[in-house]
Amino acid sequence: MPRPRTGRAVATIGLVAALCTTALVFAPAANASAPDLTARFLRTSTWSSGYGADYLITNHGDTASTSWTLEFDLPSGTTITNSWSSVRTQSGQHYRFTNASYNGDIAPGATEDFGFNASGTGTPLNCTINARPCDGAATTPPPTTTPPTTTPPTTTPPTAAPPTTPPPTTPPPSGSVVDVATSAQLQAALAAAQPGQTIRLASGTYRGAFLTQRAGTAAARITLIGPRDAVLINDGPSGTAPSCPAPTAGWDSGYGLWLFNAPYWNLTGFTVAQSKKGMVLDNSHHVTIDGVYVHHTDEEAVHFRRSSADGIIRNSTITDTGLVQAGYGEAVYIGSSNSNFGCHGNSGGMDRSDRVQVLNNNIGPNVAAEHVDVKEGTAGGVIRGNRFNGQGMSGSNSADSWVDAKGNGYLIEDNTGTFQSPGTFANGYETHNLIDGYGCGNIWRTNTSNLGGVGKYAIYITSTSKCSTNPNVVYSSNTVTNAANGLTNIPTTA
Repeated sequence: MPRPRTGRAVATIGLVAALCTTALVFAPAANASAPDLTARFLRTSTWSSGYGADYLITNHGDTASTSWTLEFDLPSGTTITNSWSSVRTQSGQHYRFTNASYNGDIAPGATEDFGFNASGTGTPLNCTINARPCDGAATTPPPTTTPPTTTPPTTTPPTAAPPTTPPPTTPPPSGSVVDVATSAQLQAALAAAQPGQTIRLASGTYRGAFLTQRAGTAAARITLIGPRDAVLINDGPSGTAPSCPAPTAGWDSGYGLWLFNAPYWNLTGFTVAQSKKGMVLDNSHHVTIDGVYVHHTDEEAVHFRRSSADGIIRNSTITDTGLVQAGYGEAVYIGSSNSNFGCHGNSGGMDRSDRVQVLNNNIGPNVAAEHVDVKEGTAGGVIRGNRFNGQGMSGSNSADSWVDAKGNGYLIEDNTGTFQSPGTFANGYETHNLIDGYGCGNIWRTNTSNLGGVGKYAIYITSTSKCSTNPNVVYSSNTVTNAANGLTNIPTTA
């Protein structure tokens, strides 16, 4: 069965081509001076009682759009059960979708999308975009054509088509720089990446399952780089998942970008969006994430997992997480909960994603869970210079603080945190002791907190007795405003 929000099974290029039910043929007017939108229907997944689909909206004009409205009818017996990236209204079998706050402005030549799940097998009819046919056809009747003559056609027998020759096998990408512009090219480049290689993304949208199991080295890192408008989207998950996440034939994880046993990578500049999880690192140590944008994920945005130690995420932006499972919508997730050590505890029984650095990022608004969730069993990380905007935190599964420190020995300094409604907010920073000896030895200094008149403490230490030999330390250089109770619940250190 599909996910509650998306149900978007993996849309490989072949599947999209096979299931596309609306062809676009358009002739843009010369010297156009206004937006010229068309919309293409793609059925991205099917199951016995329904399907999932996307509409791709493209601007063929030379002026950016500011909004769009797409309408269509569905045959009797088919209804839409849920949708995303749009605002939906319905009258009988007629459906109307308007843009969300973030995808109405479509630049010339650019494409935005929205999607839905349907119960039933009927596909859209009478589609219009901004009151024009979705395929860009003229709305006036076609001119009258001259009736055909009665002259019989020539009866020359057709010439047999020459036999087809199989296309040559495409060699794997090679060279120090590999330029990619399609999903297939990106998948091939990730699968064949070599130490020292740079994979360079062109602007555009890349849809599919993007996985690498190729390792760089300390002396020859592998780099995936692209501009902000190079957007990776995974429309999965699909297939039967293994008991523990690992690349498996016939299963799409739904992760926007997945590094599995792939250390020493640089991930720079591009965007990951509209996926089950954003970027997942499994047993992929020494990975640097720099200047990326991750948004609109069903669950967490960036996860350092399965002993992905010595990683860095910096200068990046994360918003709009936990769209389906709010309590799992962390922006940066370091390690694994002890209940998942059986899958991800590949080093001494725990997930030792140690010494991860979270530096100078913009996190929030609409991050549904913690902005940084430091899991038990991890140690030695740095959380510095970040800007946390807690607006939109859900409170689900105790997701009510910017940072939850359940690991040991983290330095948390020079961060700025704010909160304002709507949302659920308890304290700015919290500790918890889910494993004996953990949630201890963390240090806070020179952090600035504005709790919006809602939060109790800027820094709340849940237990001192459990950390008596390795206490948490809160320096008096931290400041707080608009707190219900104050800076912290323990004595500060000068």
